[in-house]
Amino acid sequence: MQVNVEEISPVQKKINIEIPAERVNEEIEKAYSVIQKKAKLQGFRPGKAPMNLIKRTYSDAMRDDVMRRLYEQTLYKALNDHKIEPIDPPTIESDIIEQGVPFKYSALVEVMPQILLQDYNGLVVSKEKYVAKPESIDGELARMQENMAQLIPADSDCAIENGHSVSVDYSFSVDGFPEESSVAEDAVVEVGANRLIPGFEEQLIGLKAGETKEFTLLLPEGYRNSGAAGKEGLFKVTVKEIKRKELPELDDEFAQQFGDYDTIADLRAKMVEYHEKHETERIESELKERIIKALIEKNPLDVPESMVKRQLDYMLENLKNRLKSQQMSLDMMGLDEAGFKVRFRDDAADKVRGGLLLMALVEKENIAVSDEDLNERYEKIAAGNPDMLTRIKEYYAANHNAKNAIISEIKEDKAISVLIGSAVITEVDASELKTA
Repeated sequence: MQVNVEEISPVQKKINIEIPAERVNEEIEKAYSVIQKKAKLQGFRPGKAPMNLIKRTYSDAMRDDVMRRLYEQTLYKALNDHKIEPIDPPTIESDIIEQGVPFKYSALVEVMPQILLQDYNGLVVSKEKYVAKPESIDGELARMQENMAQLIPADSDCAIENGHSVSVDYSFSVDGFPEESSVAEDAVVEVGANRLIPGFEEQLIGLKAGETKEFTLLLPEGYRNSGAAGKEGLFKVTVKEIKRKELPELDDEFAQQFGDYDTIADLRAKMVEYHEKHETERIESELKERIIKALIEKNPLDVPESMVKRQLDYMLENLKNRLKSQQMSLDMMGLDEAGFKVRFRDDAADKVRGGLLLMALVEKENIAVSDEDLNERYEKIAAGNPDMLTRIKEYYAANHNAKNAIISEIKEDKAISVLIGSAVITEVDASELKTA
């Protein structure tokens, strides 16, 4: 057997194998012999059909069997002899098995790249400077106030404004599209929320209870009936009732509805604390992303396409689950699966690069995970719930793969801490990062 290995790229190798004709002949005869013993041909008892008839009838089955056995007997031996460890099943191209002819085939395999980690100390990165933003707290309090608002019937002579909740009867039709015709009674519209066809809510502004208005609007691109998109829709709307929002006072009584707070000052102080914690965690998370990006720039790395595809699949599934929890979909974001994979392919490749480089750093720095490290992670997941902590410990004790996954996460976190510990970090305003 002759074996030749070509290096297509740092992560792809092609193994070319040629098997002598004599061995091919032996395997062919063995295959036909096995087939003959089992073959059921009309006019012959099992195992008694002549070999020339077996060869004419079962040549395709013979080829499949011989090729399969030759792959099994030669490919993995060749990989082992040349110390090649594929990370995915090989892609095989071959000649057709023929009597008296050497059998040639090639196997394209992806392998892990060789990582010679260097220049990971003293990485230069920017970090967003934390700045307290009282206006963020004011905005959040305003949203809470809005959510606690009550709807109060407006005065009889009140005209509709943005922010009003309006009860209407309406009819709708599109010329040439009878299936689009519809009527509704007591439909509630929050004017200014922009949840309906563009322009509809604006047409209600200025109307009073009891008034009727007819108007036309162009149906937007992306309308549910694509044939009607761009056509004029005719609306007839009668206003039945107008309600205005009455906001609660931002006082101590308001604060007491949200937990163990005596005063509005207590609530505001807790919100400031939460906002600072949330923003600090976000800033640290973004710093970690930048430090990994800096590591990749210092250590360029080809990555196997199969690993990139798996990362893309993982990212796509995560996104779909997040959107589903928000009652949204890829379509609503103007994406499909193919478009997502094209758009985020480079991001997925960088995530794979970052993961491989961090693994190399773990080995280089001999980073280990202690029982104390594991207990700290379990406590973090349990978030102060003793019952949950017990269940978490039992789960990871009983699930070897899950425990290995969390150990890998802790090792990565420690590797990132090594990078940050030696990095040259400059704190800058958020606006500088956005323009960088």
